[in-house]
Amino acid sequence: MNIRAIFPSTSLLASCALALAACSSEAPAPVDPPLAGAAIGGDFTLTAADGSEVSWSDFDGQYRIIYFGYAYCPDACPTDVQRTMQGFSQYAEKHPDKAANIQPIFVSVDPERDTPEVIEQFTNAFSERLIGLTGSEDQIADAASKFGVFYVKLEPNESGAYLMDHSRIAFLFGPDGAPITMLPHDKGADAVTRELETWVS
Repeated sequence: MNIRAIFPSTSLLASCALALAACSSEAPAPVDPPLAGAAIGGDFTLTAADGSEVSWSDFDGQYRIIYFGYAYCPDACPTDVQRTMQGFSQYAEKHPDKAANIQPIFVSVDPERDTPEVIEQFTNAFSERLIGLTGSEDQIADAASKFGVFYVKLEPNESGAYLMDHSRIAFLFGPDGAPITMLPHDKGADAVTRELETWVS
């Protein structure tokens, strides 16, 4: 019996192993972001805490996290923003250079009560990195429509207090202003951190 006919030479086995290793080490094909090509986003003009006008284009060259909510929100907004900013802070601890090129933004959908001063108090409770923006009813309506955000003022109670019903999405945009993904704040801060690690280069 010819043993060599059954068992290939050592050199041949080595060659096959190297070929397989070369195949397995190839980089995976790039995957498009979940929101690639979505018609979300656009320029707006709103008011910052210091009273200055701020436009979406002012953040060109930076990644952007943006969430629409309101300062008088009793539960949803504080929870969503806290988880999002905790995830961002964890990311910043691990990747400080990359995090320096991310701007978190909170946009009010309640201009009747959310003055620049009120918005500043709200955002500072979560992070000094978080910018709060408000504006007139028309300005906020324009911004919300461009980002596909729904909101509506609910019927006031007997004392005149009211709530706002609104979308609860934290979007991540790229330096070119294009949408990338939605940050999973509903799954906790760690999930937000992982999502940032996936898409921020």
